[in-house]
Amino acid sequence: MSATETAAPRSQFLQTMHSRGYIHQCTDEAGLDEACSKGIVTGYIGFDATASSLHVGSLIQIMMLRRLQQAGHRPLVVMGGGTTKVGDPSGKDESRKMLTEADIAANIEGIKQVFAKFLTFGDGPTDAIMVDNDAWLSKLGYIEFLREYGTHFTINRMLTFDSVKLRLEREQPLTFLEFNYMLMQATDFLELYKRHGCALQMGGSDQWGNIVNGTELVRRKAEGQAFGLTTPLLTTASGAKMGKTAAGAVWLNADLLSPYDYWQFWRNVDDADVGKFLRLFTDLPLDEIARLEALEGAQINDAKKVLADECTRMLHGAEAAQTANAAARAAFEEGRLSADLPTVEVSRAELEAGITLAALAVDAGLASSRSDARRLAQGGGLRVNDAAEADGQRVLTAADLNADGVLKLAAGKKKIVLVRPV
Repeated sequence: MSATETAAPRSQFLQTMHSRGYIHQCTDEAGLDEACSKGIVTGYIGFDATASSLHVGSLIQIMMLRRLQQAGHRPLVVMGGGTTKVGDPSGKDESRKMLTEADIAANIEGIKQVFAKFLTFGDGPTDAIMVDNDAWLSKLGYIEFLREYGTHFTINRMLTFDSVKLRLEREQPLTFLEFNYMLMQATDFLELYKRHGCALQMGGSDQWGNIVNGTELVRRKAEGQAFGLTTPLLTTASGAKMGKTAAGAVWLNADLLSPYDYWQFWRNVDDADVGKFLRLFTDLPLDEIARLEALEGAQINDAKKVLADECTRMLHGAEAAQTANAAARAAFEEGRLSADLPTVEVSRAELEAGITLAALAVDAGLASSRSDARRLAQGGGLRVNDAAEADGQRVLTAADLNADGVLKLAAGKKKIVLVRPV
């Protein structure tokens, strides 16, 4: 199957998905449009628990569920307690790290808290629900699994999917465990269809093969109508994968990334990405987005601040967004330090003994490694108390504390961290 050209959609859901740029492929767009026009459609996205937080690269999937609910349908969030034990090979050159059941359970607890900020959960017909696929996958015996589901998939076809082809073309090993992942995901769709009447699976473009398998399994085993929809691969204007920065992942949980740093991520996006990100990640009306993305020169920074405010408000709340905005304005526009700037603490004894700038930059989250920090310094990108410092090996001590008793470290023109001795 492939993306299909259809007439303008009638359903609010697909109108929104098209106008805001979410759709890459759909197994049967006309059929999905008809189903959405006739009544409530339940749609799901699965999230494997590979870390204690999702990062901003997963935000487009969360927003798809939000758009589904806003259009009067029911979103279903699937925690991958079972599939995480196998590991999705899609888009990966090597096997994922195997996690223990305790690790997976802890990660799920960390991930779950984000969804309530974007979706309304409850018992109503369009209220979101959350399930864990370990509830059924862990109960499948191996022989039962092969007999029940394995007969519906051919190796010939599985070898054509990108998640498999990528590994084989690059001569990277693909374990038999991972090869089963797409069968497990297809089983999820069938179970969700039976248990919750779920007729739609959504995901990123790298999930297309897995999703198609699921729609076909629902048709073959339950004689049901099921649909698949994917978003384009989301990259920044520079071509980088969404969700990664030089200092690491842009996490959604505040304990891993502060609301200020989250605000700064959106404030510092490329000019060319502002309109696209406003459409995908905010609820602003399209005419207002058109006005903002048309701003030129220095005025485009006003649009970026709106993007940062809206994204931070949705995830961390209005107060956190206002605080981050004010802290950035004080630091970058008024030249003042704010108590709301990101702060890292170091041992006063350690600082008195001396710490290299490179090591401190890594601890402060301004660089991913000491070598990166040294390169950043050599390129003129690191500043200590507003003075450029080209030597990443320079040793900083308590004598370098400013009048406020802190070290002010900055990377480029847009990121400031205060280092406070304790």
